[in-house]
Amino acid sequence: MIDVSIVLTVYNAESYIEGCLDMITGQTLRDIQIICVDDGSTDNSAQIIEQYAQKDDRIVLIREKNAGAGAARNRGMQEATGKYILFLDCDDFYEPEMVEKAFRRAEEEQAEIVIYKSDQYKMDTEEYVYEKWAMIEWALPPYEAFNRRQISTNIFRAFVGWAWDKLYLREFVMKNDLKFQEQRTTNDALFVFSALVLAERICTVSEILIHRRVDTRDSLSKTREKSWDNFYHMLLALRQMLKDHGLYTEIEKDYINYALHFSLWNYNTLAEPTKTKLREKLLGEWYDELGISARPEEYFYDEYEYGQYKDMLNFTVEKQ
Repeated sequence: MIDVSIVLTVYNAESYIEGCLDMITGQTLRDIQIICVDDGSTDNSAQIIEQYAQKDDRIVLIREKNAGAGAARNRGMQEATGKYILFLDCDDFYEPEMVEKAFRRAEEEQAEIVIYKSDQYKMDTEEYVYEKWAMIEWALPPYEAFNRRQISTNIFRAFVGWAWDKLYLREFVMKNDLKFQEQRTTNDALFVFSALVLAERICTVSEILIHRRVDTRDSLSKTREKSWDNFYHMLLALRQMLKDHGLYTEIEKDYINYALHFSLWNYNTLAEPTKTKLREKLLGEWYDELGISARPEEYFYDEYEYGQYKDMLNFTVEKQ
C-alpha cells in the first residue's frame, strides 16, 4: 500500500502549479500518490500537470467540470489508495519534509489525524507570520495521542477547520463516510470538525510545515459576496452530524459558542450591502435556529464576542 495519497485541487493555477508540483514531487517521503483534480480550469494548468505526469508516474490528473474545491476533493478521495490522505491547495508552499514528518508521527502514535503548524506568507510585504491561533497549544494535553475530551478548550476553537494542515488515516475517513461539502466557500469545515470530533487518536507536529499564501491586497469579503450564507449551511450540517452520532447533547455548549464565533467572523469580514443582509438573517431567523438567542450571557465563553452580539441586537433596535 502507498504511504500517503495527496489530493491537490487545481483551478486556473498556471502561475503556481509548476512550483507546487516541484515541492510535492520533491518531498522526502517518496512513496506517495499525487492526485491532481483540475476543477475546470480555463488556463494551462491541466497541460502543465500532464507534462509533469509524463515524467513522474506518481502523478494522476483528473479533469472535472468546475464545481468547487469541495467537489474536487471528494473526487480525489475516490482515487486515493494510500494508507493516509492529505489535501493541499496549489497556491501554498510546503517544507520538503512535511509529508514525511506527518506520516512518521502518525505511524508512531497510530493516529487517525496528525495536525501540523502553519504560517502566512503575505504577498504584499513578503513576510511570514505565524498563525498561533490555528493550533491552541496551551489547551492540548501534555501527551499524545489524545481525543477531543482531553482538550481543555472548545474543540471547534482548538484547531481551525482547514483541511490542508492535517494528515488523515484513510481507513478512518472511509469508515466515517467523511465528505467535503460541495459549496462555494466553507467547504472543508464540516469534514475537518467531524473528523476531530470522531477521532480517538489525534497528534501534532510542533513545527511549521506549510506556508499559506495570503494576498492582502484582495478583500476577503469580495470572495464571499456570492456565498455569504455558506457558513450557515455548514453549521446546520455540523449539528446534524453531531445528532446523528448521538454527540450533540455532550458538545452542545461548544457548538453554540462556536456558532456565535463563526457567525460574527463572517459578519465582520463582509462588506455592505451583504453585511446588512447577513445581519438581518442572523437576527431574524438564524440565531434562533442555531440556539443562540435563547441562551443567557453566562452561557457564552467569550465576553467580547457576546458583547458584539449584543451590539448587533442594539444596532437593530436603534435603527427601528
